[in-house]
Amino acid sequence: MTEDSMTGGRLLPDLFLCKDGEKVTNVEQWEKKRRPEILELFRRHVYGRAPIQRPEKLMFETEEVKENIMEGNATLKKINIVFEGPYGEGKIGLILFVPTHVKKPVPCFLLICNRSKENMDKTREVKSDFWPAEYIISRGYAAAVFHVSDVDPDEHDGFKNGVHGIFDSRETPRSSDAWGTISAWAWGASRVMDYLETDSDIHAGKVAVIGHSRGGKTALWCGAQDERFSMVVSNNSGCTGAALSRGKKGETISDINRLFPHWFCENYKIYAHRENDLPVDQHMLLALIAPRLLYVASATQDDWADPQSEFLSCVHAEPIYHLYGLKGLETTQMPEPESPVHKGKIGYHLRTGEHDLTWYDWKCYLDFADKNL
Repeated sequence: MTEDSMTGGRLLPDLFLCKDGEKVTNVEQWEKKRRPEILELFRRHVYGRAPIQRPEKLMFETEEVKENIMEGNATLKKINIVFEGPYGEGKIGLILFVPTHVKKPVPCFLLICNRSKENMDKTREVKSDFWPAEYIISRGYAAAVFHVSDVDPDEHDGFKNGVHGIFDSRETPRSSDAWGTISAWAWGASRVMDYLETDSDIHAGKVAVIGHSRGGKTALWCGAQDERFSMVVSNNSGCTGAALSRGKKGETISDINRLFPHWFCENYKIYAHRENDLPVDQHMLLALIAPRLLYVASATQDDWADPQSEFLSCVHAEPIYHLYGLKGLETTQMPEPESPVHKGKIGYHLRTGEHDLTWYDWKCYLDFADKNL
């Protein structure tokens, strides 16, 4: 455990201390030993483990292509990502806008949409700052989005629907570390990445995955596991997202497991009111993104997410970026609202307002991507 003035007295698990007592001093130790240990701890105690990665039966079906939309600035592609498992078939509908007047391949932002589908209207009759596709296109990026319900409906039905019903064994009871809904959504984002790697219009080495709230938790867990994503964005993700669990204000481990019992593995419920017994904390999740780009954002009125704990998590993930010889957050002082920190490979901003994903947030993410991608 480590403690310093920046944690407010919180005792945090040591990023560098391996299970056998060895201390990490170089990148090779981190990548071959400590990083896999931390991933395994999160699978066992928090998010659960997916029973499969890329399915053997995975197909990409082009449902629609429409050129010269958005006043000639973009091409629309509607792709169905179809997969089969032992107990059925599933389909993720991907909406993808590609800028027209930009040299291909282009970088891409993939949004994990956890709000109503009208926020991702492919006809653009309904427009929303939650996914400002026109603005993303104007900045030279492809805008991609899928809805979480295509992977797993956000309801607690005993893990019978969605991908759980397609892939989970029906012969044996669910284990205490079986994947929850957040893990399932992260799995879905990786299947979208499987498609993006095949699209010649997309620069597969420059794809950012982004989510808000529960989608932000998903983006972090996806990016921690799937190193193909070059940038990971967490918007107002709070508890079991970017925010430290130890000493957290607002939503706690007890709250989140009571309100959303299907999001995480069964083992996570053990740590209600026992945050200090958890062998990981969320700075370790953020550290798993290194050396790739990481961005965390908070909102001043989002007390349930706890901006201070989100910021501190970035501070305590930074040493792994330094291990790679990179700049991380490069400050221990929480910034004022509307004063983005874009000094290194970890970006952060605090926005005035409530729990939301806004045009201002997108502007900051695109500015950071312009600088680093």
